[in-house]
Amino acid sequence: MVGRPGKFVGVQVKCTIAKLKNGKGYICQTCSRHKPYRAGAFDFLAAYVIPEDVWYIIPAKKIRGMNNITLCTQADKAKYEQYREAWGLLHEAAGVDEEAESSEGAADEERVSSQPTGAMARMEAAANFFERYLERGGLRLPKRTDEC
Repeated sequence: MVGRPGKFVGVQVKCTIAKLKNGKGYICQTCSRHKPYRAGAFDFLAAYVIPEDVWYIIPAKKIRGMNNITLCTQADKAKYEQYREAWGLLHEAAGVDEEAESSEGAADEERVSSQPTGAMARMEAAANFFERYLERGGLRLPKRTDEC
């Protein structure tokens, strides 16, 4: 789940390294235990193509009933290309007020424009962003540690 108090969006996260034989894309399973997810199980699929270090944020209605999809990372006119790195869809669905965020100043803008590379760095950046986001809303989180 992502969002803000009172408005949450369900996100199913998947990843893939399964390259197509022709080398033009990757297969991503969009099912659970070989069965498609039921309608309403989530709002968006966040699919991460590990070898390409790219995310797709796809509305659930676009993949409903499917067991897998093909993510073609090298084609400009691929079926899901419009959803590549489409983080704004989650922002919009969660009702994040972009005007309020832009008033936070140039520091936030700089953090967004200088996105880290590599899966772990991006996950850390996402966790840091979410932590700041919650703190702005008056919610305080316990200090994170690097210990397991």
